[in-house]
Parts: sequence; structure tokens; C-alpha cells
Amino acid sequence: MIIIAGLGNPGAKYEKNRHNIGFMAVDEIASRWRFGPARAKFQSIVADGEVEGTKVLLMKPQTYMNESGRAVGEAARFYKVKPEHVIVFHDEIDLAPGRFRMKKGGGAAGQNGVRSLISHLGADFRRARMGIGHPGEPQLVMHHVLGDFHKADKPWLDAMLQACADALPFAVNGDDERYQGEVMRLAPAPKFSPRQAAKGE
Repeated sequence: MIIIAGLGNPGAKYEKNRHNIGFMAVDEIASRWRFGPARAKFQSIVADGEVEGTKVLLMKPQTYMNESGRAVGEAARFYKVKPEHVIVFHDEIDLAPGRFRMKKGGGAAGQNGVRSLISHLGADFRRARMGIGHPGEPQLVMHHVLGDFHKADKPWLDAMLQACADALPFAVNGDDERYQGEVMRLAPAPKFSPRQAAKGE
């Protein structure tokens, strides 16, 4: 069994925030593959389904971003799912908008939801890092991640979300390198530095 969790904050106020791109990815996956109705469990909105024969639990923790690990950790313990079978979709300011990278292990890099997951699961879960760009200055980061996506972001955002859902069998089968490559093939995005772009360089 695989647990796929998207990180975000609950409620309409945050729904279109950059910080909620993980929730958006889970919603796209649920609509692309065969999942049952959403229900409340493990301090989350969850749905059960299959992706090419593998059982998958989709999760959107309702604990707020900074406590995401409580919810995902509870589900992982209940189903006895090892961290390497947990895939977490989250926003990544150090990747240019639309860029996508898979990573296993490592630190939190300032992402509080990831920090919470590390404290509850250990570091060996798999991170699906979805680039939202950096605003250029550290003091602008909070406003940036809690700000809504702009209309101009819609083409790359929709393309990346759809690619993450379409290529998902590679991730479910444990081939993160192939998954990353397929997502970027389906939804190519420029590699420019988000900090340089924010500064107009």
C-alpha cells in the first residue's frame, strides 16, 4: 500500500494559495484515477483507491500545514506503511515555477509541513517537490507562499498538476527518477533561478 499525502491548509481562505499546491495535486490524482468518495479520517480528508493494481490512500491533512506529520504519521502507523511508501506532494520555493523534483530523505529546507513529517515519520519518506518560485527576498517568503496563484500561473500550474496525475504509476511502482522525468516531459518548465527572476535579472 502507498500513502500519497498533499500538504496544504484547510478552508476556503487558503484554497488557491501557492502553499496549497499539494492539496491541488491530490485532487487532480483523485479525479484522474479511480478513488472512492472522500471522507474524514486520520485528521484528514482521505480517499481509497487503486493506481494500476496498487492500493493507494490519498490524504489531505486538516491539521494545518505545520502539523501535517501528526495526520500522516497516524495513517502510516495504522496501516503499517513504511516511510519509503509515503509520497508527499508539497510546494518548493527553491524550484522555479512549474519545475518538479522527486527526493527521498534529507532535511526540511524551511518547509514546516515537511519538518513536521520528519518528526513523525523520520526522514525517509519521498517528497514530490513542486516549484512555486522564490519572491527574491527572505522577508517576502511568507506573503508569497500564502498568496494565491495568479491567472498567469494557470497554464504551467494546470500542466504540472495533470502531469503529476498522469505519470503517477511510475511513482507508485517506486521509480521516482522515471516519474520525475515523465512529469517534466509532459509539463516542461524553464530552469531559470526563481531568485533571479524575482529580482528581474
